[in-house]
Amino acid sequence: MKKLMTLALLALVAVGAQAAKKKAPAKNDNKPVFTIVKENPITTIKDQNRSGTCWDYSTLSFFEAEILKATGKKYTLCEAFVANKTYMERAIQVVRYHGDCQFAQGGSSEDVLHTLKTHGICPIEAMPFPGSLYGDSLNNFNEFFGVLEPYVAAISKSDSKKLSKAWKTGMQGILDAYLGKCPEEFVYEGKKYTPKSFMASLGINLDDYVSITSYTHHPFYTAFAVEVQDNWRFPLSYNVPMDEMMQIIDNAVMNGYTVAWGGDVSEDGFTRKGLAYAVDTKKTQQSLKGSDMAKWLKMTASKKRDIIDSLGCTVPEIVPTQEMRQERFDNWQLTDDHGMHIFGIAKDQNGKEYYMVQNSWGETGDYKGIWYMTKAFIAANTMDFLINKKAIPAEIRKKLGL
Repeated sequence: MKKLMTLALLALVAVGAQAAKKKAPAKNDNKPVFTIVKENPITTIKDQNRSGTCWDYSTLSFFEAEILKATGKKYTLCEAFVANKTYMERAIQVVRYHGDCQFAQGGSSEDVLHTLKTHGICPIEAMPFPGSLYGDSLNNFNEFFGVLEPYVAAISKSDSKKLSKAWKTGMQGILDAYLGKCPEEFVYEGKKYTPKSFMASLGINLDDYVSITSYTHHPFYTAFAVEVQDNWRFPLSYNVPMDEMMQIIDNAVMNGYTVAWGGDVSEDGFTRKGLAYAVDTKKTQQSLKGSDMAKWLKMTASKKRDIIDSLGCTVPEIVPTQEMRQERFDNWQLTDDHGMHIFGIAKDQNGKEYYMVQNSWGETGDYKGIWYMTKAFIAANTMDFLINKKAIPAEIRKKLGL
């Protein structure tokens, strides 16, 4: 009996091992294996959750890295403070335009920089934790903006001949109810601050930061306001050729600086696993010729992602050009989708270089919240980026008069 039980147990173990073997995912030899070229210190991965505040999270992460570089100190700055101030100021603009401009969750790095300069900042501990005021554990703007957008629309499209001051009080009440009230004073590590005095204590000069872009519909080495809806404050970006735009990013990273990047992540090559390639769909189709998967344009987005994931570091990429960037911007293909934080450079097993990019979707993907985005992807899909002007190569700074 004992022998039979032993044999039965061994059989069960064998069956279990066989089942586990069947469930084991197939190895993908094309998955990139990264070697770090340069990695600059950053703060923790954040999670914007169900909110359109990537611009807020990515730019504050950038400034946290700037403070870390300048002082060696780590801070977690408060996204809710910036959002509270920004949404009120954006609503005021929409009302001034009688509703003939957009009120939305999105924004730009300029919104964060403007807030830091104008209002200061507080640490995350000085305001309610994201989502806590309405019983959630992270941001969830569904109900919040379901209330806020109609409110702003009602005021901005009002038939009134004269608006009362009450609408701002009501607006502020909604902001404070969902985001928390911005503190006038708070105590941090035993010391009392106002948001402005706290900002002044962080060890960086806010006049050091400039925005860079690259388009041909304005002259190079001049500054213009990039024509996208979330650039609603109309800040100026310095316009440089695409090659110099990439040179600026490389120079920054290799000299210990990071970059607050804004661009297009709606492309097929941006995967949810933590990779981004500037996929050459024509060459990809050709490489899959003879199979059902070759009909690229008829495929669902998930099928395309599966193919890109399977090809991994061997996926054919386009060679971005200045003309290509301009054409895609003009025909609405190159859009302003997402803000992220570039902090490093790595190479795969074939020698291809990628930027290491901090996302704000929590520790998701194969790399726990970090994306590896090829230089071709960044060159093709950059809208603009915020950077410390000291990180710009001297010869380019001279051309820009910085």
